[in-house]
Amino acid sequence: MSSSPVLGRRAFIGGGAAVAASAGLLPAWAKPVSHGLASNAPGTVSGSDIRLTVADSRFKVGGKIGHAVTLNGLLPAPLVRLKEGQNVRITVDNHLSEDTSIHWHGLLVPFEMDGVPGVSFPGIKAHSTFTYEFPVKQSGTYWYHSHSGLQEQLGHYGPMIIDSAGPDPIDFDREHVVVLSDWTFLHPHRLFTRLKQEGGFFNRDKRTVANKGADPLSAEDARMFAAMRMDPTDISDVTGAAYTYLVNGHGPSENWTGLFRAGERVRLRVINAAAQTIFNLRIPGLKLLVVATDGIPVRPVEVDELQIGNAETYDLIVVPEDRAYTLVAESIDRSGVGIATLAPRAGMRAEVPALRKRPTLAMKDMGMMDHSAHGGASAAPMDHDMRDKSKVDFKVGPGVDMIAPMPIDRTGEPGLGLDDVGHKVMTYKDLASLTRNSDRRPPTRCIDIHLTGNMERFMWSMDGEKLSENPEPYRFARNERVRLKMINDTMMTHPMHLHGHFFEIVNGHGDHQPLKHTVRVLPGSYVEIDFTADAPGDWAFHCHMLYHMHAGMMRVVTVRPLDGAKA
Repeated sequence: MSSSPVLGRRAFIGGGAAVAASAGLLPAWAKPVSHGLASNAPGTVSGSDIRLTVADSRFKVGGKIGHAVTLNGLLPAPLVRLKEGQNVRITVDNHLSEDTSIHWHGLLVPFEMDGVPGVSFPGIKAHSTFTYEFPVKQSGTYWYHSHSGLQEQLGHYGPMIIDSAGPDPIDFDREHVVVLSDWTFLHPHRLFTRLKQEGGFFNRDKRTVANKGADPLSAEDARMFAAMRMDPTDISDVTGAAYTYLVNGHGPSENWTGLFRAGERVRLRVINAAAQTIFNLRIPGLKLLVVATDGIPVRPVEVDELQIGNAETYDLIVVPEDRAYTLVAESIDRSGVGIATLAPRAGMRAEVPALRKRPTLAMKDMGMMDHSAHGGASAAPMDHDMRDKSKVDFKVGPGVDMIAPMPIDRTGEPGLGLDDVGHKVMTYKDLASLTRNSDRRPPTRCIDIHLTGNMERFMWSMDGEKLSENPEPYRFARNERVRLKMINDTMMTHPMHLHGHFFEIVNGHGDHQPLKHTVRVLPGSYVEIDFTADAPGDWAFHCHMLYHMHAGMMRVVTVRPLDGAKA
């Protein structure tokens, strides 16, 4: 056992003196200046018997101190580093006065160890202890976080790296972990109440007469948005008005810096641990070689930028020269940015680019034909019924304000606002698995799943039902091969996460379709995934926008029979 509770710089009780006193106890990978990951560095836990302590802490960023929930006093939590093929026992001591939990995001564990209260275990009661125990079946970049209430927003998340049992398929000289997240000094429940009171409460850059020329929305589309009382700037529920965007727990002004030697192949293990923020990631001056996603290697693809949804991970290789570079994690609505630096020497900084113009939604984000692509006002008349109940086979109540009339496959698109940035942005169609998919059977069943909501009332659901309404689980026979078609009937991107399994994105790469545990479903689009129900048990399936999940966009997936049970 190599774990020990330490006081991080974030575990402040006082002011500047406490900052200085704790500076030497930072995890190496998250220090203001980091040389990179080391398996035995302080703040990294490993071995077969690990202990983590969940407790209330204080967190300081931008000169202000707020309440946080941390593990071992750190934000982000300790790096858990394991090895493929080992067994591990992780004991969690809950020092909170409320329940907590840890979900091992992307790990293939027995369902009782998955850590979702009410689905796979009862949770870790206040002032009690729970021990997770499971074999480590895979390798790659993962992370872990609370699945209890809104604790994830308060800092309850950390990175996890699993080293390959054999030679690592990815060649690199140095590695850095890059944890992206969002922080607010508003209490999460207060923030949620604000969203329920007014869905666009944090949208401070709405389209007005004064700024309508600042976006590409055509007059035709603007009239249609107005007629349908839709807001084309409603892209993020929570914006830079409430959030400070963090890189490895550091705000933009703190400028976390990762060191390298010129010419090295530097592996960046990027994790989006944000509660509610999708980021556009780029490093001006550097090509990004995408070599893995969600822990699984892909055929290398070179890009200049990528959009990373909540809970996704990407492993990138960069080969920097002897100069500094700025790592830019821009929020999808461009209301704020997380900033860090890659440099050969401490103290160096590169130019920080200005925020780009905020994007706006278009007709295709409503699941309708794009007017601008068909001659604008001269386009043929279309069916603009935005709530045609005949298109779905579930009950359409007040929680469903829209049913996309003509959803399309947008996996070949880079994401909102990135169509015309002038450089290569990764799309899901660029991704191909490095090795052949293990299950190449065609699906025997196809299921449509609608991602639904009422944006004005901040109501979110799947197939029109919230988890709190106790809907029927999605049921699968063990080892059944199924195609799921996730149809986004809303105007927001939803990063959808399936627990306990990997699925293949159906993107035209045959038996090399990329394996993922989380996929962004763009507004007004659908994503098809092929899925083998090979993990018996009950599993969560949900949007990884924390407040969407909290509001109800979550369902249970049931796979039977269990081990030892009759088929």
